[in-house]
Amino acid sequence: MPLIQLSRVVRADAADLISANRANQHYHLPWVTSFTDQAGFDNWFARCLTGPNVGLVAQQSSGQIVGVVNINEIVAGAFQSAYVGYYGMSSFSRKGLMTDALGTAVDYAFNDLGLHRLEANIQPGNQKSIALVRRLGFEKEGFSRRYLRINGEWRDHERWALLADMVIH
Repeated sequence: MPLIQLSRVVRADAADLISANRANQHYHLPWVTSFTDQAGFDNWFARCLTGPNVGLVAQQSSGQIVGVVNINEIVAGAFQSAYVGYYGMSSFSRKGLMTDALGTAVDYAFNDLGLHRLEANIQPGNQKSIALVRRLGFEKEGFSRRYLRINGEWRDHERWALLADMVIH
């Protein structure tokens, strides 16, 4: 039985997500910059609503937000791939909840969206995030120098991938 509920973001999630992100900026930085106001939520929500991106919210049965998983730049056809990104909230750290959330998102990507490959790009110093993808069977494929601009700085990333036929349960 899942430890969390994972659902597509809806507009009604705005206040809770903004509050959780504000309270966790110290925990998210320097790895990710999460939105902390209505304009930031609206921007993210619009990308998830109409573009090739799916925003998922992980919550406990109490409704508390555990984290966010994004399936980004979904491409069908011969590629059938996407990038996955995620972040959790500090009060739920080391409880297996983000492992459950990301595992559920992986199942959704492969089974419901019909994808073949998911790629996670993670900064080398983010050991918690690397451990999470390892637990789910992602394999390290390489290293991308100055891959992504975060907080105005180009950051190196390790490239981790999981194929639909590699999924472990």
